[in-house]
Amino acid sequence: MQAGAHKHQREQPIMARLPYLTRADLPPEHQDLLTRDIALFRLMTHSPGGARAFSGLGGYIRNKSKLDPRLRELAILQVGWLSRSPYEWSHHVKIGHDFGVSDDDIQALIDDTAGKPTTLDVNARTVLRAAREMTVQGAASAETFTALQGLLSTEHLTDLVLAIAFYCAVVRFLATMQVDVEPQYMTYLERWPLPKD
Repeated sequence: MQAGAHKHQREQPIMARLPYLTRADLPPEHQDLLTRDIALFRLMTHSPGGARAFSGLGGYIRNKSKLDPRLRELAILQVGWLSRSPYEWSHHVKIGHDFGVSDDDIQALIDDTAGKPTTLDVNARTVLRAAREMTVQGAASAETFTALQGLLSTEHLTDLVLAIAFYCAVVRFLATMQVDVEPQYMTYLERWPLPKD
């Protein structure tokens, strides 16, 4: 059954609204943009300048920010879950695992979003609440922001807001461009399927 499922995934039609580019499609000075050869970048490189700017902020958030990477990834996963973004959710389940997000954390995020009790620590619950408010309402409430101020330094708080805002933009780009989830990430969607509603 697993093999059949993977076969079905490989046969999925390409849905993206623009063609995926390869390194060979780009002039030499922009080929480095596809060093990480994922569908999002292969589509975004239709605008090499935009892709480079995007990668600059994304690279800072992932590799240079001093914000606790587990909290960052939980916030990003919350954005992906609420936005029903298969690409964002599947990629950041994998990335989250790399940065200390456990399977229990992922299930707890799902439960917390549904208003069910969890064993998440106060930092994680507050970060998830901020991510939910920013994704759904456009801004964190005064109460949530004050709670974050009690938990994080001003630098970490600013980086958290930057990360959530950035990934709110990412999911809208993914949805509008209809970027396909690569087959190797489909297993994460099978294990933790997004809600249908």
